Amino acid sequence: MRFEVSKVLDAIEARLSTDPALARAVVDLSEIVRYADLDGGRPASSVRLGLVVDALSRYLAEENVPVYVISPRGLLSDTDLTSNERMVIRRWADDGKVEVVPVLEDRVFEVAELLGLPVLTRTRGEQFRGRRQWIDEPGRLLAAVAGEGGTPVLVSRVGRGDPARQPERSPMGERLLARVWSCPESNCTTFGTGADADSPFADMRTFTSPVAQPPPAIRAGAPSCPRHGGKLKDAGPRPAVEVLSVRIDGVVRQRFVVSTEAPVVVGRAPEGGKGVMLGQWLTEDARKWISRGHVQFTLRTDGTLLAQDVSTNGTGIRPGGSVDDDRLTLNRNESRPLAATDVVELYAGVNVGRSKLWATGGVVQPQSVMGEAPTMALRKFER
Repeated sequence: MRFEVSKVLDAIEARLSTDPALARAVVDLSEIVRYADLDGGRPASSVRLGLVVDALSRYLAEENVPVYVISPRGLLSDTDLTSNERMVIRRWADDGKVEVVPVLEDRVFEVAELLGLPVLTRTRGEQFRGRRQWIDEPGRLLAAVAGEGGTPVLVSRVGRGDPARQPERSPMGERLLARVWSCPESNCTTFGTGADADSPFADMRTFTSPVAQPPPAIRAGAPSCPRHGGKLKDAGPRPAVEVLSVRIDGVVRQRFVVSTEAPVVVGRAPEGGKGVMLGQWLTEDARKWISRGHVQFTLRTDGTLLAQDVSTNGTGIRPGGSVDDDRLTLNRNESRPLAATDVVELYAGVNVGRSKLWATGGVVQPQSVMGEAPTMALRKFER
């Protein structure tokens, strides 16, 4: 039983991100773990986060959708969770996968406003109206409710909502995310250089890259560390980023970030486990054609996005995403700047382009993170 739950938590972990460029929604973990209506199980279960993640994937019709999870520190000692669940959440926090704050207050709504993301919740957010005027916009509050067959689905608390509509970041969010911030606590995993000294995972020394730093908290008008409370120091400009999507046979399979700090290689199975691996989604013919490392994307400081062929068989460029005979071919080591609507073609139907090119992920039934979940009856009594 515990092994099955651990496998589910591992699957959920792959969908967690505090990276402002990748996260698609914000969630309060302390609320979701106690949402017993989702499965009729025990008082608190971290597995419920997987049900909400799956509901978000179905709502957006997209695979591998990351969520920004925020948790109050008290949840790490909540005895309604198993010791294994508490340990996993602590590891997620130390690895920068989730954000842990001393007191939740309205941090969930602050992050949503700064990043322009919807909030996944079962409350209506009345207590934030007046202070968060966007609460009344359709699609800003998405509630998890039982759908057909009891499977949770997301519905907009206000109006109908549009999954393809991405809310805009607030002006304050744009300003904060243009800078790199440094916490006075040197061991801060988010705005510092390593894990907490008292953490059982301290020897791993994981930390969040400046490129992927989440937004600071605003306390008394000053950028502050949400975990430690101290005022943050401005450490300079943040590297620029571009969010790209892998689209295979009309389905968006994965989003990834290219920054001015480092190029990204996309291919069948890039060496060293780095880059974006496509092999799991390719047909046999596509696997034979696409090289392990096929195309490299580089973002220049002037904002130009370059595609460079590093393959054996060449890389196609379709200007404006055209499907006619306008296809251009890059041979090995050749590169080309990509216009806003250009699409890179590794093989027929295997494309990479800027994420904003595709309004929908095109997935009828996204892969579930709950594949290894225990049955509801067993989950109810698991301790």
